[in-house]
Amino acid sequence: MITVREASPADWPVVAALLAELGRPDVRGTPEEDAARSLFEEYLERDDAVALVANVDDRVVGFVDLEFRARLNFATPQAWIPDLIVAEDERSAGVGHALLARCEELAAARHCWSLSLESASWRDRAHAFYRREGLTDAAKSFSRLLNPTREWPPKPRS
Repeated sequence: MITVREASPADWPVVAALLAELGRPDVRGTPEEDAARSLFEEYLERDDAVALVANVDDRVVGFVDLEFRARLNFATPQAWIPDLIVAEDERSAGVGHALLARCEELAAARHCWSLSLESASWRDRAHAFYRREGLTDAAKSFSRLLNPTREWPPKPRS
C-alpha cells in the first residue's frame, strides 16, 4: 500500500539519495551536505511550498516538492513541481501517480490555475508517464549555467 505524507527533517537521508538518483548533485558525505540538509529543513517550513514523500511498507520510495508561485496577470498561483522522483525499484507501481495526485489535490485547495513541471529532454519514460497522467508537453526549457563547477542539466545515466 502506498501512503503519501508531508516530508519531515528525518527524511533527509533518503530524500538526498532520491535526488541524487534523479541526477541532482549527490551531496551525501560531502562538505556540502550540512548546507543542503539545512536548506531542506528550511524548505519544509515554507508557506508557499510543500514536500511530500511516498511510503511503501514503511520505506520512503518517492519524493516530490511543490511550490505555489505567483505569475503576473493571474489572480491565483501556479503550482510548480521542481522535483518528482520514484526509486528505480518502485517505478511503474503507482508511486508517481500517488505523489502527483496529492500535488493536484493541494493545488486545487489553493485554487491554482495550473500544475506544471520540467523534465530533462532525455527522460522519455518520465515523459510517457506525465502524458498518461494527463499533463501536456507545453514548453521548452532553456538555461545558462552560471557556476562552472556544476554540471546542469543532468546527463543521462549510462
